[in-house]
Amino acid sequence: MSENDFIREVNEEYRRDRLAQVWTRYSGVFIGLAVLVVLGVGGWRYWQHAQTVQAEAASQRFEEAVRRARTGTPEDAEKAFAGVVAEAPAGYRLLARLRAAAEAGKADPAAGAKAYAAIADDASAGTGLRDLARLRGALLLVDQDDPNALNALQSLAAPSSTFRHTARETLGLVALRKGDFEGAGRWFDQIATDRETPPGLRQRLEIYVALVAGGPVQVSAAAPPPPAAPPPPAPEATR
Repeated sequence: MSENDFIREVNEEYRRDRLAQVWTRYSGVFIGLAVLVVLGVGGWRYWQHAQTVQAEAASQRFEEAVRRARTGTPEDAEKAFAGVVAEAPAGYRLLARLRAAAEAGKADPAAGAKAYAAIADDASAGTGLRDLARLRGALLLVDQDDPNALNALQSLAAPSSTFRHTARETLGLVALRKGDFEGAGRWFDQIATDRETPPGLRQRLEIYVALVAGGPVQVSAAAPPPPAAPPPPAPEATR
């Protein structure tokens, strides 16, 4: 045996002894870690299964609430969605809250707007869904000239807002209804200059611009009626 082979064999024997010592000293730790890994993987799998079962149950309850919304009264649908909100996971719970607010708005616009406002103020909801709730709540009250609704639409009409197109169109129509043709023109100009305006809105915009260009309808005073014709002469009596 050469000197190099001897040294290598000694080193390997030394490593085996060291490993044996480490195992003897820390075997309990290694076994405990292995058990924890197995339990962790098993717990994760169980949690995934429980989440899947819960999501499937929530999906069925949500579909049942949608069916009741189509066939029943708004009150029944609102109660059904409220049940989903109470028991479903976060995703279905938020969808159910939006649908429940919509059903409430059918019977009572103020109640629906209040429900939408609660979603808009919920920090756990995403920004897009909060803006959607703010828009729908404002649309429920805009015909009542509610100042809060108009303020919400104006904030949603900002260039960076996802719902700016609907907000601008609604504000322009509100101005038209009030006879504020100058204000309506400003909102419609923002729609016209926005490169991302949807094609359908651009088609409607042609009608809006024509209404603004026509201005207020001038109703002329009615002309006086012509004088009544004199009665025809009475026929002469025959002799």
